[in-house]
Amino acid sequence: MNEEELFRKYRETHDVALRNQIVEKYLYIAAVLAKKFVGRGVEYDDLYQVASLALIKGVDRFDERKGLRFSTFITPTITGEIKNYFRDRSRLVHLPRKVSELRVSIKHASEAFFAEQGRKPTAKELAQQLGVSEEEVLRATDAGGVVSLDVSVDREGEGMSLHDVLPADGDIFEKVEDRDALEAALRTLTRQERELIKCRFGQELSQMETAKKLGVSQMNVSRMERRVLQKLRETMKKAMVE
Repeated sequence: MNEEELFRKYRETHDVALRNQIVEKYLYIAAVLAKKFVGRGVEYDDLYQVASLALIKGVDRFDERKGLRFSTFITPTITGEIKNYFRDRSRLVHLPRKVSELRVSIKHASEAFFAEQGRKPTAKELAQQLGVSEEEVLRATDAGGVVSLDVSVDREGEGMSLHDVLPADGDIFEKVEDRDALEAALRTLTRQERELIKCRFGQELSQMETAKKLGVSQMNVSRMERRVLQKLRETMKKAMVE
């Protein structure tokens, strides 16, 4: 099967074996990109692991119907994840040891869960697996300040991330296939909701930092974030149908 047929079959069946076949075919891209970041204080094996996980996630997000080659799609996606890893790692140095250790445990548990289940775990599932409270998971995840576009913001349900609404790299308000649809969707938001999107996903502020800037509680930011992303996705879906 050619590339388009492979991805079409996987999109229709969600066969893990087929996903693994696709991943193995493109692992060379993860290897090449990981090597580019060697020499910056992180071992190649660690960078390769980050790149490989980004590749797996990319396979699940890729839509061959848009006419884009997978190599073109996945290269900036993997690069962005590696850069996020470096930013997150540098911030971890300044965090309390207990929080840093929990963040590392969350990362490893999330990767293992995704590899086994084929989806991102919710905060509740991570809390149960690690034997901590859901709030501890949310606080630890948010502590570093880096907002991954793949991080689930839904505490109970489908685990939607910003990547389900916006692009994976670069200026999030510029690199969208249908910029008009996104701008129209953003206009449906209130001023406070637009400011939240800017803080969380433009400036990469933590929920706590965003809460202080908006003058609300962190819990309000968490709830608003889920609501806003759902609103954006539904608005853009409607625009594409029309």
